[in-house]
Amino acid sequence: MSPIRVFLHPSGNLPTSIHHMKHLLLIVLLAATPTVAVVGQTASRIGIDDLVKDMTSTNTKVKVYNFWATWCGPCIKEMPLFEKLSAGRPDVAVTLVSLDLDLDPDPAKVYKFIERKKIKSRVLMLDERDPNAYIEKIDKRWSGALPATVIINTATGKRLFVQQELKDGDLEKLIADVL
Repeated sequence: MSPIRVFLHPSGNLPTSIHHMKHLLLIVLLAATPTVAVVGQTASRIGIDDLVKDMTSTNTKVKVYNFWATWCGPCIKEMPLFEKLSAGRPDVAVTLVSLDLDLDPDPAKVYKFIERKKIKSRVLMLDERDPNAYIEKIDKRWSGALPATVIINTATGKRLFVQQELKDGDLEKLIADVL
């Protein structure tokens, strides 16, 4: 095998064609190298049985589950309250449960919403098509209207269900009621 010879221009620079090849090679190598992009929160699909298990697990004393959809105005309006709670109360596990998949099985709308709103709380997408099959498993008092919120003290089993838009201060009062 013969060695590759590179001839330098009298100025000491690589000839233009080799110089361009070097840049092209660098671009190709960078494109082929795996990169880690820092992306905002994402959402996982979950079935009703796994959601019920999640709600009843005792890994955190107080859990807050907010049921919402991207098309629900009151849901979107109250979402900053859950974000504030999640950021300010590490002792409370906040989970936002999207119900968008029952109308549209493509999660892209939910992903875009999470990114656009810069959601940092945990987000799950309930992957069920028939609301009548899961509503009572969430709470027997639930009519299916959104927004809806469940607050659970896993240590005592005390549980509150709210089927309306929450206002500033409501979440703290509800959490105090389950403690």
